[in-house]
Amino acid sequence: MKRRTFCGGLAALTFAFAAPAQAQTPLSPPVQLTVGYQKVGHLAPITLIEEELKKQGVEIKLVEFARYADARTALLAGSLDVASVGPADLAIALANGSTGMVGIMGVGASPKYVIGRKGVKLDSWDDIKGKKIAIAPGSAVWFQYAATLIEKGIPYNAFNAINIQGGGANFNQALEKGEVDAIVTWEPFESIPVMKGYGFFAKNLDYSASKAVGAELGMLAASKAAVDGKREAVQRVVTAYVRKMKELESSPAAFGTAIAKLTGLEEAVSAEIAKVIKLGPVITVDQIKRQAKAFNELGVIPKDVSGDIEKYWDASFLEQAAKS
Repeated sequence: MKRRTFCGGLAALTFAFAAPAQAQTPLSPPVQLTVGYQKVGHLAPITLIEEELKKQGVEIKLVEFARYADARTALLAGSLDVASVGPADLAIALANGSTGMVGIMGVGASPKYVIGRKGVKLDSWDDIKGKKIAIAPGSAVWFQYAATLIEKGIPYNAFNAINIQGGGANFNQALEKGEVDAIVTWEPFESIPVMKGYGFFAKNLDYSASKAVGAELGMLAASKAAVDGKREAVQRVVTAYVRKMKELESSPAAFGTAIAKLTGLEEAVSAEIAKVIKLGPVITVDQIKRQAKAFNELGVIPKDVSGDIEKYWDASFLEQAAKS
């Protein structure tokens, strides 16, 4: 991810918090929204906005998902109104003929390092050759990792890909047991092996800087039905989320506590994660378009939908949040 993209996003948030929040008349009757999320550190704001929204006449029902892909499926099926999904999920949906998702905003960024098992040599990208590396095929981090390998000219078959399904804990177990040499995963499951001593950050193997994907950690999206039929309620969710996001970004201690509350991790682990993640809207529509084009060229999605992305990206929710 280019630094100017992230800083530009934070600049928008600074404006959003230049003045105290203005009281809003509660929606009447109250509007109910079903919101999908994952227990990952960068989504800590999502569990801290329920009471504020209730006062505004918006009742949210939080539904936990293990993976972005599952939340995407539920959103497209109409089971969710709003969800946190992967940066590539809009392109994936459109490439498969689904037009029921609307992208709203990114949620954060961080460096992404391959996590090696203690004792394994991973000093350069050449060192992945022949190694058993656990991946989550089709996941957001997999997209980041695969794009980086392509841009560095490293054949995907240079390493032994071990496909692991389910939550990040499965990756940590495989690493700790010695079943794999390294893992490509997400927080808090990146920091846990390091904190517990059986893994390390391979900092020369940072896969967050590819031109196609960057360092994005995910995004908020809404169903087209919710955007059309519950727009004011969705707007209030976005505004509350952005405000809480900025609040946590300005206080690493509060962010660490929020991560611990969401994930159930020890405070010490959560505090370390809070130092790594940078909350902010991050993703731009141009970045999503680059992803869509790149992944079609790589054969990951069946057609190039980069020209359609803008039709299904609504920046006005974030713009309105900056004015509230």
